[in-house]
Amino acid sequence: MRQKKKSEFLTEVELEFMTELWALGEGSVRDVLAQLAPDRNLAYTSAATILRIMEQKNFVVSEKRGKVFVYRPLLAKDAYQSKTLRDLSDKLFDGTPASMVARLVDDQGMSEEALTEIRALLDRRLKDNDN
Repeated sequence: MRQKKKSEFLTEVELEFMTELWALGEGSVRDVLAQLAPDRNLAYTSAATILRIMEQKNFVVSEKRGKVFVYRPLLAKDAYQSKTLRDLSDKLFDGTPASMVARLVDDQGMSEEALTEIRALLDRRLKDNDN
């Protein structure tokens, strides 16, 4: 039997939980469940299992406080965003970040305000590189 490869990326459900933990800083199963959309309707045991799996994958760490396990993220949101974007760039845009940005800004749904904000970010980054 093949050993399951440890993923370095969160599944969709894990990302949903991690997003809540990033916002909370730390939390119990009940804390995380309370932050999910009301129509999510996830059982406590299912949520606890998801958090345990995330701990096995080294995305979170838990600490027992009384009768409750409190979970906290082991990686920062911005670090995970960077890692995920690099992977997306490599897989979908042949490792060319400019192609990824071009696809984003060519999107007809992009507002003028968003494009102006992107330009300001690029200008600031270029200015910082000159110093």
